[in-house]
Amino acid sequence: MVKLDKIYTRGGDQGETSLGSGARVAKHDPRVAAYGTVDEANAVIGLARVHTQGDADAMLGRIQNDLFDLGADLCRPDEGQDGKSALRISPAQVQRLEDEIDAMNGDLKPLASFILPGGSEAAAWLHLARTIIRRAERLMTALAQTETVNPDAVKYANRLSDHLFQLARMANDKGEKDVLWTPGENR
Repeated sequence: MVKLDKIYTRGGDQGETSLGSGARVAKHDPRVAAYGTVDEANAVIGLARVHTQGDADAMLGRIQNDLFDLGADLCRPDEGQDGKSALRISPAQVQRLEDEIDAMNGDLKPLASFILPGGSEAAAWLHLARTIIRRAERLMTALAQTETVNPDAVKYANRLSDHLFQLARMANDKGEKDVLWTPGENR
């Protein structure tokens, strides 16, 4: 468990931060941008949870914990050369998302149009979280072009955006209150 005696360290006052390996990098480093964006999505999921309950809230609670795992995975580019094993997103975490997506899909009517973000408050926050996770995924795949990134971490981000989409539909009365796109409606 993490123990924080002091919140500020002054270590980042010169525009650098430490990765989980201890290496110092610029705060705008692509790796920091990726896990910072994951943290941003986690905060928005916290806002969505204010408007959820039951199974949806339980799923989002697990996802928030997973997002800390994902951040830990991304902030540790090495494999734990200091003798500690690096925390990595696992295939089981990806599979859990897929299983939950499939279960939700059984309760939703098929889509006949793209959905505009909105409907209920919970759905609107979930759609925002979904778009932030998509940005995190883009940052992760860009990072993977030049540095090592756990492939399961990328899969997790990809599945999570689909999961949040399905949860948003569930929050919109199982899709009944989805706001549908009408192509060319305002020409």
